[in-house]
Amino acid sequence: MRIILIEDEKRLAHIIKKGLEEAGYSVDVSHDGEEGLYMAENFPADAIILDIMLPEMDGLSILGNIRKKGIKTPVILLTAKDTIADKIKGLDAGADDYLTKPFEFGELLARIRSLLRRKTDVKEAVIRVADMEIDTASHEVKRGGKFIPISAKEYAVLEYLAYNKNTVITRTDLTEHIYDESFDTQSNVVDVYINFLRNKIDRGFKKKLIHTVRGSGYILKDKEEQRHDFRQDIQDKTG
Repeated sequence: MRIILIEDEKRLAHIIKKGLEEAGYSVDVSHDGEEGLYMAENFPADAIILDIMLPEMDGLSILGNIRKKGIKTPVILLTAKDTIADKIKGLDAGADDYLTKPFEFGELLARIRSLLRRKTDVKEAVIRVADMEIDTASHEVKRGGKFIPISAKEYAVLEYLAYNKNTVITRTDLTEHIYDESFDTQSNVVDVYINFLRNKIDRGFKKKLIHTVRGSGYILKDKEEQRHDFRQDIQDKTG
């Protein structure tokens, strides 16, 4: 999943970015409001972490601008202000959540996971696809009750497919959501990670979960395709 972090305290931004990347997220960072607004309006993202007090343009102004343009990316506001009035003002401006500094990093991760679940049909911390379980808190993956070790980037690809299970995801969409803006979009690294995952997730199992849709991308399926039985139609018509 890809996150935009708009925070002018460079040390704090570095700590948050590092922690998010260790948790498997791709992170684009801005340290001022004007650049942050540009990123929020033009970079694809699954969530935005937005400080309120920023140079050039404050966080609430950024939030107001993107909401007026119809951008629905979930936003977590970060601020040192902790009064009820401040929280109400931020939420009324269009924020999805509010975190007061200082905060525990684990709480930030939990709030991000909660926001990501709201965007999908997945409402629990454990995503289930057929007999596979993906724990979005611990990043543990099991299939048929057996633990499957995967790398951080493999997990990022699998989690994004799982949040969008039974939906075709293009290579471009996958690339944009698991890598930051500096990544070479012409690279075939996504296909490489898909092959790694197939070897770990599907090998040895009769039911395959990861499928290639030729010319489109990939799909993680836990449902069998419904096939029309033309022979039954003929029998019905002929008696």
